[in-house]
Amino acid sequence: MNNKTILVTGGAGFIGSHVCDRLLELGHKVICLDNLNNYYSPATKIENIKHNISNPNFILQVLSITKKEHMKEVFKTYNIDVVIHLAARAGVRPSIEHPLWYQETNVDGTVNLLELSKQHKVKKFIFGSSSSVYGENKKIPFSEIDDVNNPISPYAASKKACELFCYTYSYLTGLDIACLRFFTVYGPRGRPEMAIYLFTKWIMEGTAISMFGDGETMRDYTYISDIVNGIVSCIDVNFKYEIINLGNSNPIKLKNLVSTIEKITGKKAKIEQKPIPKGDVPLTYADLTKAKRLLNYEPKVSIEEGIKNFYEWFKTNKQ
Repeated sequence: MNNKTILVTGGAGFIGSHVCDRLLELGHKVICLDNLNNYYSPATKIENIKHNISNPNFILQVLSITKKEHMKEVFKTYNIDVVIHLAARAGVRPSIEHPLWYQETNVDGTVNLLELSKQHKVKKFIFGSSSSVYGENKKIPFSEIDDVNNPISPYAASKKACELFCYTYSYLTGLDIACLRFFTVYGPRGRPEMAIYLFTKWIMEGTAISMFGDGETMRDYTYISDIVNGIVSCIDVNFKYEIINLGNSNPIKLKNLVSTIEKITGKKAKIEQKPIPKGDVPLTYADLTKAKRLLNYEPKVSIEEGIKNFYEWFKTNKQ
């Protein structure tokens, strides 16, 4: 892997900060771009990247991908080889309350980056999509060739729209683009509103867990290092446009997730059952056939090992 200049948007976030770490380990120059918004604490995001601030190959740009003139300066200043685009308004439930935020950041911001990548002859564009695009898909496991024309949240719709724009730019300009559909990523530095983070926090505090539904819903929880492996392996693989699932291909029931956290923390959960909110899907389950073929992708971390790693981090870093 030749050393490259790589722009990582959302680079101070959960996935982005881990991607920056790996790229620096591999000897790349990293332009970490993040607007440090208040979806969760900006101080937490700074904590995610503070160990890299003194690295001469790490450059932090506190900017929004929606600000065209500011983004133009970034592309003019740095000779960017690869864009790894992870910046986004996250979260299914908040998107139902604030759909316009998701259209502006996720869709408009992505088009800004695609247009600048075209103008500055970027060699590869890697886009962080989501398993949410599958909606209430009945066929399992979820394959990249499945129909995803029925998203059930504005968040999912925004990610699907971005995939379409990526295809169009690849078709018109020849830009190499990979759209990676992430399946419920977790691990150290995880976002504080995600289930594994919240459940661990509440169990440790003795606070009741909000369990949506009867515990039978299932998620394909994927550990952060496996996701990072998949992202980074895209850099030197040649393809014009591909959509690729990155998951664990081993869905876990919500009630089993809770019992695993109980086992690892040594504490019993108090459970408060609530109705399943609109926009939540009953199941996610990644077909990894394509990821294995194109990227030699093979998830390595089990849910038990992953939660244990998260718990060790949480004990020291809990907010």
